Amino acid sequence: MAFAEITLENLKTNQEKRVPVGFSWTHLFFGFLVPLFRSDWKYALIFFVLTWLTFGLYALVTSFFYNKLYAEDLFKDGFKVKSLNGANKEVIRKKLNLSKI
Repeated sequence: MAFAEITLENLKTNQEKRVPVGFSWTHLFFGFLVPLFRSDWKYALIFFVLTWLTFGLYALVTSFFYNKLYAEDLFKDGFKVKSLNGANKEVIRKKLNLSKI
């Protein structure tokens, strides 16, 4: 499957975030550092603990859904879709379980 990325925008804070959709290769290889660099403190802490408990093997499972968790948290924080960056709308809708884009 081709790489897909969307741009989200928070109109209250004027923040923009680019969010990959689908499997997270960066999370697979870099584990808890990915949410740390994204300022996703909740999952950085959770994945840091899981790194020590499972010797990093947790990333084999969480790589399949971390990007979705990250996007869901951004939507809860008031972010809206600004651009699909050329991605297929139906694929994005299905992967993120969105009713409207």
